[in-house]
Amino acid sequence: MNLAAIAVSALVPLVAGSIWYNPKVFGSAWLSSSKPPEEEARQGNMPVIFGLTYIFSLMLSLLLYALVVHQSAVGSLVATQPEFQDATSELSLWFKDFEERFSDLHRTFGHGAFHGVIAAIFLALPIVGILALFERKGGKYIFVHAGYWVVALAIMGASYVRGYECPSPHPDRYSHSRGSQSRV
Repeated sequence: MNLAAIAVSALVPLVAGSIWYNPKVFGSAWLSSSKPPEEEARQGNMPVIFGLTYIFSLMLSLLLYALVVHQSAVGSLVATQPEFQDATSELSLWFKDFEERFSDLHRTFGHGAFHGVIAAIFLALPIVGILALFERKGGKYIFVHAGYWVVALAIMGASYVRGYECPSPHPDRYSHSRGSQSRV
């Protein structure tokens, strides 16, 4: 683990925030929109709000899936290799064997919920916290929103339990013979 790179990358939100929230960029818009009047907060185009919320939730779900389902990392590595396109290649056969052996490993409700909570603590909480600090919101604001994300992401992560997913688009290539799985 490169601790220096981690320390330097932690400065990015500060630098980007100082530019993004500068009054000459989006700072004035941010200040004027951070405390809407109560009657304005009750208004809004709800279909747009819920539609965008769903799109953002899809984005979160894609990220969370990659964090929860460790096997997806292996799939993303091999899927771009030219020989993977040939179902009879050594790589394709190896991947099929890998999926048959390990597709259910760490695919439990608890494991998914655990990764959801971890994502909430290490992704959502810092984002909500940083925004709240610069918007001069209190700790209650931070913990209400962070608590929501802990619950939401835990449930999302838990939903990736084996058996609750779409079937593979190529069942002949990615068949899962659960009855004869061997574990290493």
